[in-house]
Amino acid sequence: MSETDFDAGRPRPAWDDGRPRPAWRSDSVETLFENPWLRLTRHEATAPIGTPVDYVVARPRNLACGVLPIHSDGTVTLVGQARFALMNYSWEMPEGGVPENEDPLVGVQRELLEETGLVARDWREVLRMELSNSITDERAIAWLAWDLTQTDARPDPTEVIETARVPFMSLMAEIDRGSVRDAFTVATALRAYHMAREALLPGWLAHAMLTRV
Repeated sequence: MSETDFDAGRPRPAWDDGRPRPAWRSDSVETLFENPWLRLTRHEATAPIGTPVDYVVARPRNLACGVLPIHSDGTVTLVGQARFALMNYSWEMPEGGVPENEDPLVGVQRELLEETGLVARDWREVLRMELSNSITDERAIAWLAWDLTQTDARPDPTEVIETARVPFMSLMAEIDRGSVRDAFTVATALRAYHMAREALLPGWLAHAMLTRV
């Protein structure tokens, strides 16, 4: 998915009157580093106030895609794995990078199957995000999925993944406690909670999510 496709039809907030505003300008660009997953660019830039600035941007090559799989009894499946950048262990929803030339839904369905062995019949896109948009142009799309069938997981050879099936409200409690910190998972879970409370999901599913503890 290209940047143009990602932003197509993006609404303006109700309080934004759409008037032109001062913007950043890139006056030159230099690639500092590049590999199959990431490009790092350095810019001679001009800030909105007119000040020259030396700016570096991290540009992931893949679209971040994730899914919160919700079982009919109101539980959700999470994955646990070691993360290199923070050298910690993280419990998250299934997520991964989808190449620009692939349909994001197809990509996230593959990630769900690889990491958990789950196949879902019902999918709903619920969130589009810009992650750390002061230093990176990484974009993300999240789904909720239900009507799940269990098959065999197919993890990447470099991954050691555990799975845990927990009540949705237990996930919300752990987010509140600070034990689940992955931003993509936190945002998607909060969106799912809002949708369940506001009758934006099937009634039987929302009831199971909000009452199972």
